[in-house]
Amino acid sequence: MNAIYFTAMEVASMLGVSRGQAYKLVKGMNEELAKKGYIVVAGKVPKKYFNERYYGGVSNVVESEVK
Repeated sequence: MNAIYFTAMEVASMLGVSRGQAYKLVKGMNEELAKKGYIVVAGKVPKKYFNERYYGGVSNVVESEVK
């Protein structure tokens, strides 16, 4: 089954930032979603929303690069 969320660790790897910075980014995106009335999962962000928020998204990222 394909997960619909990116973890903060995956975000850190994709963006080339520290784990702490990735958690801040995920938290910020989750706060935006919560204000819109969505249910959020701490430490994870929906892939679709991540793709909307970051230029280029992750459509070009190979799954093996994320690990």
